[in-house]
Amino acid sequence: MTIFDTDIKKLYGVGAARASHYASLGIYSVGDLLCHYPRGYEDRGNVKLLCEADGETKYAHLLTVATVPKSVRVKGRITLTKFRVYDDSASCEITFFNQDYLKNVFTLGSTFRFYGKVEKKAGRYTMTSPAYEPYIEGKELLPLVPVYPLTEGITQKQIAKDVSAAMTLAATMGEGDTLPDDIRHRNRLCTLSYAMRNIHMPESFSALAAAKKRLIFDEFFSFALGISMAGAKSRLAPAFACERSDLRPLESVLPYSLTGAQKRVVGEIESDMSRDTAMSRMVIGDVGSGKTVCAAAAMLFAVQNGRQAVLMAPTEILARQHYESLSKIFDNLGMRCALLVGATGAAEKRKIYAALSDEGDGRLDIVIGTHALLSDGVAFAAPGVVVVDEQHRFGVGQRATLAEKNPMCHVLVMSATPIPRSLALALYGDLDISSLDEIPPGRQQVDTFVVDEGYRERLNGFIEKQVADGGQVYVVCPAVEENQVDEEEEANILLCDVGIEGDLLYDCETPIKLKSAVKFSEELAARFPNLSVDFLHGKLKSREKEEKMAAFVDGRTDILVSTTVIEVGVNVPNASLMIVENAERFGLSQLHQLRGRVGRGSRKSYCVLVSDVASKEGKAKERLMTMKSSHDGYEIAEKDLAMRGPGDFLRSSGEGRVRQSGGVRFRLAELCDDTGLMRVAFDEARAIIADDPELESHPELRARVDSQFTLEQNSVN
Repeated sequence: MTIFDTDIKKLYGVGAARASHYASLGIYSVGDLLCHYPRGYEDRGNVKLLCEADGETKYAHLLTVATVPKSVRVKGRITLTKFRVYDDSASCEITFFNQDYLKNVFTLGSTFRFYGKVEKKAGRYTMTSPAYEPYIEGKELLPLVPVYPLTEGITQKQIAKDVSAAMTLAATMGEGDTLPDDIRHRNRLCTLSYAMRNIHMPESFSALAAAKKRLIFDEFFSFALGISMAGAKSRLAPAFACERSDLRPLESVLPYSLTGAQKRVVGEIESDMSRDTAMSRMVIGDVGSGKTVCAAAAMLFAVQNGRQAVLMAPTEILARQHYESLSKIFDNLGMRCALLVGATGAAEKRKIYAALSDEGDGRLDIVIGTHALLSDGVAFAAPGVVVVDEQHRFGVGQRATLAEKNPMCHVLVMSATPIPRSLALALYGDLDISSLDEIPPGRQQVDTFVVDEGYRERLNGFIEKQVADGGQVYVVCPAVEENQVDEEEEANILLCDVGIEGDLLYDCETPIKLKSAVKFSEELAARFPNLSVDFLHGKLKSREKEEKMAAFVDGRTDILVSTTVIEVGVNVPNASLMIVENAERFGLSQLHQLRGRVGRGSRKSYCVLVSDVASKEGKAKERLMTMKSSHDGYEIAEKDLAMRGPGDFLRSSGEGRVRQSGGVRFRLAELCDDTGLMRVAFDEARAIIADDPELESHPELRARVDSQFTLEQNSVN
């Protein structure tokens, strides 16, 4: 057993009660405690004189006790303990509440380092309940004091004490560093013991930076090893080799010619499916780049070889839209196609089940559906290819279930979120990546404008004009209720977090009131009584969301006020205006996805980004101006990555979070803004896996991966 596996109760003073409190923080072992990193640090090394305090900022002050502490009970249950302290510039009165024992701590003439706000009233300095540490001449105090995430029953002092005990135990057990020395030296990384010591008890800012760099590298490296091993395994899984592939029948029924990018991607798919090992490929493309045609080609190749094809979409609306467009193509090619969704009737489901399993009158070639494809009754007679659309909306487990129903098949997943290739390899390293980086000719550009509240009346007039001309309007708000973001949107919206360096996403001195979908829809309904206004958000039940979206698709709703649940997937050709409220609250890639919901038909379309902070300098303005000037999804994604770093993508990416739940838990890497560090970690991991796919020559790394990462198995019965 290693130190990281040792039960937390093995630490001195940690009994069942404290262990229970730690469990609520996800801490069960000594390793969990050592990896429970501080959420911030107090700079107590910069000691100020009392006269230098400004009354607003917390500072450290080296003060000597001048009077004997006295405790007085007031208002029945409250005890005040007061005493005076001094330095070379002034004296100060300190007050503590309900800590009567402190009168035995602060002895006359003793010196302490106090940390807190010093207020000056009527010429007198006061401090209330400051943090404190005894100062002993010749004994150095830590300049940076960690501040940990806490729970009930655990204090900062207690967790700091237990972390110190854990580090002492780790030193006595001689816990080794699993990172190969050549990688550590090549990338100028400190040792693990140095990193652990300085993440919890940093000697200086430079030591803290070195510790963070090493630990972030480790998280990226472990993640990369895990998915690289999974990718190596998936490339060895057997599948049916499609020897016949002829794209001409598909091209003959399409009303347009394929772009060069589509031909390239289809060629990559054809090459994959011609082998007897399973294709594991992702097609990433901007809105309107033609991913569905590439999927149709893969399905065609499977059917041409006597196999079956299945396409799974995340929502019933999207599944129906795929069925309506693809079934016409496949019918013209003489292929049998069916739709299987939750709303499909019981009798029809039984017919589809029988036809899929070759028990009916004629075998189905293709089925398109939703999660209903995962039902127990679904069994395929001759699976050939599985296509998963909007893959980030599905968990790894759901994709695995679909794959289990389709042994010996190829897998193609699609995503409408353009992301830089380096990040795609990081998040989806077990998949081969194809990028559709060419928009079909004739696609209209959506004009984008950035305005503030001063344009509200003109914007309302523009809404009326668009609807009067037969168009429809999306209005996206960051909140459900006032200043309330639900869990489904929280993963997508980049909230301002002043606790993360470099992640202040808008520049304002006072909080900005967020527009809420529910309240704003009521305001718009009152403002436009002759128009049909509805709202949509992630807290609604799935069926209600589907019904509201279907009403908008069918043209029964003129204005749909929504949170980001409409970000991807559904095609509404009549929608001609996208309005994003509090636009500074969204990342670049997400704004681009939202803009892609309009301009999908023949109507001239517009996107209006409303923000009262856009006129100020800073990242908010830079992001919104980028949206105004650029329409290239990959260019925007690169800019987004450069501005935010890879950490935000790891934190907000649905797929990233799903993968973490089964393996590596990002603790520091999700706050990282160093793209280069991520790339280096992944390059080093891939180089090792290329030479040693099972890590047989690196048993310490294999043990690390096995303990941190649940590899996806690709076994065939």
